[in-house]
Amino acid sequence: MNDLLQIATKELTLFLTNQLPALSQDWWSSHVKDRLSFQQQRVLNEKGFSSLDDLDFAALLRVIDQCWFELSQKINLPREGRNWIKELQTVRNKWAHLSAQTMDASEVYRDIDTLERVLEMINASSASLAKVEMSKNNELEKMASSQGLLPKQNSAILTEQSTIVSVATNDASQVTFKIGDIVSLRSDPSTIVPIIEVVQSDNESRYIVFQDSKKVSYYQSQLNGISDTEDSYTHLDLKSFHAYLTSIQLLSPSTSSLFSLRSGRVQFVPYQYRPVLKLIRADRPRLLIADEVGVGKTIEAGLIIKELRARTNISSVLIICPKALVSERKWFLEMKRFDEDFTAIDGPLLRHCLQETDLDGEWPDKYAKAIMPFSLFDSDLLLGKTGGGKKKTEGLLSLDPPPKFDLVIVDEAHHIRNSETYLHQAVRYFCDNAEAVIFLSATPVQLGSKDLFTLLNVLRPDLIIDHASFEQMAEPNKSINIAIQHCRSAKEGWQNEARQSLNQVAMTGWGEMFLRESPAFQNIYDALNDEISDDANRISLIRSLEELYTFSPLINRTRRRDIGEFTSRKPETLMIEFTPEQRNLHDDLLKLIARILTFSHGQQNVKFMMTTIRRQAASCLYGLAPLLKNILNGKLDSLELMEASH
Repeated sequence: MNDLLQIATKELTLFLTNQLPALSQDWWSSHVKDRLSFQQQRVLNEKGFSSLDDLDFAALLRVIDQCWFELSQKINLPREGRNWIKELQTVRNKWAHLSAQTMDASEVYRDIDTLERVLEMINASSASLAKVEMSKNNELEKMASSQGLLPKQNSAILTEQSTIVSVATNDASQVTFKIGDIVSLRSDPSTIVPIIEVVQSDNESRYIVFQDSKKVSYYQSQLNGISDTEDSYTHLDLKSFHAYLTSIQLLSPSTSSLFSLRSGRVQFVPYQYRPVLKLIRADRPRLLIADEVGVGKTIEAGLIIKELRARTNISSVLIICPKALVSERKWFLEMKRFDEDFTAIDGPLLRHCLQETDLDGEWPDKYAKAIMPFSLFDSDLLLGKTGGGKKKTEGLLSLDPPPKFDLVIVDEAHHIRNSETYLHQAVRYFCDNAEAVIFLSATPVQLGSKDLFTLLNVLRPDLIIDHASFEQMAEPNKSINIAIQHCRSAKEGWQNEARQSLNQVAMTGWGEMFLRESPAFQNIYDALNDEISDDANRISLIRSLEELYTFSPLINRTRRRDIGEFTSRKPETLMIEFTPEQRNLHDDLLKLIARILTFSHGQQNVKFMMTTIRRQAASCLYGLAPLLKNILNGKLDSLELMEASH
């Protein structure tokens, strides 16, 4: 086998020598040196290597693996070839660290077969392939001899056309499997897998099985059949079967189903469940919901509360929002639709809660579901207050242990974009000590902006660490967005333009390290090579492209244009006659306003100044009342000053 690896080393060197110079003028640095592991780079520098002839087999395999994307675009390598390269890396490592035990002939045969596939893929010389084929036949001879299928006197005579090969591969003791059969691994009988594909071969067939949520290839000699007997099954009636499925669902909640469906008194709108699905599938329950205005972010937050309560039994929820939303009781009333009772926290009540937390070590249960306005967070609240000879009151940031909430929701989260404000420090403090965090903001998110870094750094400081790493992560998003725009336009040549944009994605630092080698990226790129004639496939492709955004797991962005006419606002003017009392109020009110404005502003255009008042008075008298109160109070004060000066 070592002789074959030496042959393969020469063939790989020749292959790369022919292909790499066409990829870049500085190919040695960009496609060889930079693609090696740190250890291999150190050896290369220490020994002063400057050509492919100096590299060993492991380094050559590493170069092909890391340059696979560029090479496959240039010479159309088969997709499964990448797996052969990785398998050959494993083979090389095994033969480089052999133990004293003799290796089984069947295992040697499989290693040689992997090597042969790679050499055929790179168009190795016929002489090299002949030597590999001869070695395979030798191992087949050993396998047949060990099973008593080959007379010893004939053991030296074995060719590709020999009938003994067919005898060896059709051993009656082996089981021939078909698609749908359930088999186990000989190396681990407890691993039971289904066969989903059969790859026939003249020597030994291979079987593709579904194992650990992915396709895995095994040779027939590595598998055992499982007897399909009555004793291997337990029969259940329909009621027991339903009970069993229910118990599994309760013990292991699936991320593909939701408990929050129909959990609130809200209209069922499918897109409003996107944030909760993204949250429960995330590695950490933290999400920025950046939907456009009118999409229903508050309802989406309510669905998340119900889902988390069903899955993890959360008991404490803190909502932090602008003061106006607390005064108008927006969150209080919206959460009533989900049977959730919240308490609005003012300044004195918040200080009481902080004192209780300082004394008892935990936030008061009575206010476990609280709504706080932004305006509460000032220097005294965060850092404590001294003065008047009294003992210093503990500030929020000095509490030990800190108040912990199961879920923190921050509405209008873009207000914390300035990291120097007390509001930012308070929100970060609560988020750092919370199990789950939801940010809501209708402000358009420009991927790569400084403000976005601040928000995501508060949301996921373990992932968004500093500006440098953030910018590196954000770099591919511009090209991804351009690819999406080409897909949306569906103009002539849009697929080629989208592919060019993905090439730009792959050339970024983040794309090179994490995106271009991923199955999702490769599947999208391959799909763009196929003819896409219907809108359904094109829209599905757009969705897949959006999931390539580097911050996609952290952000949910729903636009009105993506959800049809559900949130389209179409105002209609309805003409309704005033009652006599309403008309008298309307006319007298406008006369009074006109007199006040004339007295205050003299000969200026009073009719123009009354334009807004006329519109509001004609639209809704009740809605005019709050504005009218402020206007009249201000004008009456100015009138009193004017009269006092005369």
